[in-house]
Amino acid sequence: MEKMSRVSTALGGNALTGRTMHCHLDAPANAISVCRDAAQVVVAGRSIFKIFAIEEEQFVEKLNLRVGRKPSLNLSCADVVWHQMDENLLATAATNGVVVTWNLGRPSRNKQDQLFTEHKRTVNKVCFHPTEAHVLLSGSQDGFMKCFDLRRKDSVSTFSGQSESVRDVQFSIRDYFTFASTFENGNVQLWDIRRPDRCERMFTAHNGPVFCCDWHPEDRGWLATGGRDKMVKVWDMTTHRAKEMHCVQTIASVARVKWRPECRHHLATCSMMVDHNIYVWDVRRPFVPAAMFEEHRDVTTGIAWRHPHDPSFLLSGSKDSTLCQHLFRDASQPVERANPEGLCYGLFGDLAFAAKESLVAAESGRKPYTGDRRHPIFFKRKLDPAEPFSGLASSALNVFEIEPGGGSMSWFVDTAERYALAGRPLAELCDHNAKVARELGRNQVAQTWTMLRIIYCSPGLVPSTNLNHSVGKGSSCGLPLMNSFNLKDMAPGLGSETRLDRSKGDTRSDTVLLDSSATLITNEDNEETEGSDVPTDYLLGDVEGEEDELYPLDPEHAHPEEPEYVLPQEAFPLRHEIVDTPSGPEHLQDKADSPHVSGNEADAVSLVPVDSSFSLLSISHALYDSRLPPDFFSVLVCDMLRFYAEQGDVQMAVSVLIVLGERVRKDIDEQTQEHWYTSYIDLLQRFRLWNVSNEVVKLSTSQAVSCLNQASTTLHVNCSHCKRPMSSRGWVCDRCHRCASMCAVCHHVVKGLFVWCQGCSHGGHLQHIMKWLEGSSQCPAGCGHLCEYS
Repeated sequence: MEKMSRVSTALGGNALTGRTMHCHLDAPANAISVCRDAAQVVVAGRSIFKIFAIEEEQFVEKLNLRVGRKPSLNLSCADVVWHQMDENLLATAATNGVVVTWNLGRPSRNKQDQLFTEHKRTVNKVCFHPTEAHVLLSGSQDGFMKCFDLRRKDSVSTFSGQSESVRDVQFSIRDYFTFASTFENGNVQLWDIRRPDRCERMFTAHNGPVFCCDWHPEDRGWLATGGRDKMVKVWDMTTHRAKEMHCVQTIASVARVKWRPECRHHLATCSMMVDHNIYVWDVRRPFVPAAMFEEHRDVTTGIAWRHPHDPSFLLSGSKDSTLCQHLFRDASQPVERANPEGLCYGLFGDLAFAAKESLVAAESGRKPYTGDRRHPIFFKRKLDPAEPFSGLASSALNVFEIEPGGGSMSWFVDTAERYALAGRPLAELCDHNAKVARELGRNQVAQTWTMLRIIYCSPGLVPSTNLNHSVGKGSSCGLPLMNSFNLKDMAPGLGSETRLDRSKGDTRSDTVLLDSSATLITNEDNEETEGSDVPTDYLLGDVEGEEDELYPLDPEHAHPEEPEYVLPQEAFPLRHEIVDTPSGPEHLQDKADSPHVSGNEADAVSLVPVDSSFSLLSISHALYDSRLPPDFFSVLVCDMLRFYAEQGDVQMAVSVLIVLGERVRKDIDEQTQEHWYTSYIDLLQRFRLWNVSNEVVKLSTSQAVSCLNQASTTLHVNCSHCKRPMSSRGWVCDRCHRCASMCAVCHHVVKGLFVWCQGCSHGGHLQHIMKWLEGSSQCPAGCGHLCEYS
């Protein structure tokens, strides 16, 4: 980047020139500081302490302050500051707790001036007074701040923050006696150097350590702070209590913050870890940086504006062993790449959509899309004309409101309240939940519960209530499920491959051999069998019909003396009348010669003369004899649960998890289960379904969820004797050391259910208190309080 800049400063009309440039250092830098004429910069670190001259095209090394034969910890710097009144005076904070001053005017090679060894731990920050030449302030990891007079060998005053380590100290530019200090516990303290006994003001600024602070150069009471909570906050200290004026949310812990000269609302920040970039923020627009410098490849450790009246040049040092000068006009502006479109749903189902103003203005005359529920409502933010980035990314907001009742979640509440999750056999739970879903119009969910019962429950246990809609009044209930096929399709042309034969050598009576290569029903187009809603491939064992829609014939109801043999009314209505119904037992005798059926199996064929309008023949062969084990469907059930969860119906996923229990728990990882449970519990609590939420927690298959009842339950109880809050665990008061769980009626310790009055804190056994209050409203302890129990 060869872009040049020439700026006239407010001091004597001097001109600063330069470009974006960098130089390589010998070691990582921890801090930098600029001299008052903006011509030199000092870089300090664990293994480096050098002064560079800032020229138009490059940095030029002027002086190396690490001199001596033996390395000293006094030269391992955590911070450095250059006095803004005396260009020959520097101060460093050493990692061994020593504060060192340096006099560049000394003729000797060693420029070290004074050593202050009063701190016991690492010194994090040093700061010169802005107008007093001999006053130096330091803040240490030991929790103390010390003020030094450079004309004396010892500190003149010590300030104790009564807290953890001090991370930053800064003298106020406008108030002569005031300085601010930040601490690792999140507090910010304001001190008067004349009163070292206590601070003038203290407030909690951040949730976590406060790493830096900086006074505004123009506004007297503005103080900017940055902390580990990834926030930069601007405080107004002129009020009685510190007032938060602005808050900027960054993406990493804030290590340094510096106000930009000549720009009232701009400040620069760098991060302590993760993020290597330097950001310049407009505090009025806290979500998108106004500028960003991306030159460093490691954490930026120090930033400084080159001149207090020049907003164009920013200097920085980094752990990547580079020293950079950034030209503001070369910085990238993230706001130019910001997406001006956005979409979001509201709590009650309203849809908000933001788009470019140019698009809204160009199509403002177009009628709304016909699928819109109503005309959109347009909102346009009134922009501040003085805002520097007002025209780069501005949007208009469209809000689409739903019709009243259109976004009702009553089905969710009804389902949660009516579902049965435990306490019954699995078959009854599935049937009950399927019935609830069907009544609420959720047919897919109802079908899923029915399929789960088919998979995990024995078909022979089908309750008779499920057969009423398919079986006639005179039919028998509770019979096992049978294989079935149509008599009409096989009667006219039974060949040698499709006939029933009584096998003389086979004596089995409980199986029927159905070969897939010699199917009893020939249907080239794969159409469904006439006279039945069951597909033809059901003969091969693939069940596609409803389980409670297929039922067998009872062999005991057969009447061999009747001349005609047809099926009873236990099957489906025919699509058309059967004309060529075989008559007489001769036809059955032909079937008995089929090689596919043994002797006993042929005897099991039963035909009952009832009505010729039904022609479904059933073989007494139980389907569940050859059914697949439930484990075979585990992958399918897990995919089904993930499908419902991805569709947003976490209620169904959690309910099935609880009902099936160990049958599917082992196939789904704990993290996924915990995510589903916490999501469903959160939804239940949003709808104030506390009892259902508690039941889900108790029945959960996730260990992390089942302990929520114990972890999130808090009882605030006062001692019944001294009325002080019970702070410790147990029922013994810390103050009066008396047991607070004494019954006011029987004067014994309550070991079961305990009830107490929130007004007077007296209580006792539940039954005793209920019986007492039936005859008296006065407290049984005699305190005179009118207790109530409801």
